[in-house]
Amino acid sequence: MAKVKVHVFLKPGVLDVQGKAVEGALNGLGWTGVSEARVGKLIQFDYAGPEDDSGVEAEVKKMCDTLLANTVIESYRIEVE
Repeated sequence: MAKVKVHVFLKPGVLDVQGKAVEGALNGLGWTGVSEARVGKLIQFDYAGPEDDSGVEAEVKKMCDTLLANTVIESYRIEVE
């Protein structure tokens, strides 16, 4: 069984409203060195799929392209443990 983490973020150039809100709030609280904040999501799950990591990664890529990420505006990174 593989432990899978999928990190999903908006692609560069796509306005990240949550990121801007976080950046503004941190700046307002005195952390004025914070800039270009981006907010994403982490999807973590166990997967009883193929035995090899490359097979698991290929299946998880299909999951991302089908459901877990909106590939028009989001990119993702897969970690398999």
